[in-house]
Amino acid sequence: MRNAATAMRQRTRGAGSINLGAFMTMLFICIVSACHKTQPTVLTVSAAASLTDALQEIESAYNHDHPTVELRNNFGSSGTLALEIEQGAPADLFFSAAAKPMDDLQAHGLLVAGSRSDLLRNTLVLIVPRGSQLNSFEQLARPSVRSIALGDPASVPAGHYGQQTLTALHLLDGVRSRLVLGKDVRQVLTYVETGNADAGMVYATDALKSGKVRIVATAPDSTHDAIVYPAAAIAGGHNEAAAREFVEYLHSPAARAVFEKRGFAMALK
Repeated sequence: MRNAATAMRQRTRGAGSINLGAFMTMLFICIVSACHKTQPTVLTVSAAASLTDALQEIESAYNHDHPTVELRNNFGSSGTLALEIEQGAPADLFFSAAAKPMDDLQAHGLLVAGSRSDLLRNTLVLIVPRGSQLNSFEQLARPSVRSIALGDPASVPAGHYGQQTLTALHLLDGVRSRLVLGKDVRQVLTYVETGNADAGMVYATDALKSGKVRIVATAPDSTHDAIVYPAAAIAGGHNEAAAREFVEYLHSPAARAVFEKRGFAMALK
């Protein structure tokens, strides 16, 4: 009996050791698996400031269906963003408010081949604070107009289009000394909203989001270059495949609905 009891205890201890070993192995596998599954695919998106609201809404919907993709935005003027990318700033995708910044990156071989596409169009408008008596571009020449906000034409596409429009309407020379240059269209909008500028030129999409300004005129298409928004994946990014997939999603019906709700028009194929 004593020998049988001893044998039983030995078998029990052995089984316990085996069970503990199996448990530790399973625990290790679970930890490694969990860590692997929680590693997100991070995409850095450099995009024109005028895309802020639409892109954030689209990304929210995209994340719902792609929970392992983390989108990090860098909003600003298209020219500045393109220069930053040229100088080595991290970016997986560039969404510009004009063709030239994208052309510059393409000329430097910084775009993933075949990923570029013209996605959106926009309209340039003249805005004033609510309550202003200004009603046209021509009235900008009035002495009572002290300041006109405009994106810096050197880096802000909306500012470049605005400068072209003022030139075409023969107004630029007369108002040049009263121009207040902003770093992007959102800053121009803020100048007008706060009354720090008597008027400003922004995209229609920016003006529509504000209850503090009103649109008094639309720049004729003939006065400026076509306002086109191209998007492309950046070569050498952390995940070119995921970047291309997100660019494709920007063409989807779901994304299109958001863009159009925000006042953008889809570019013609």
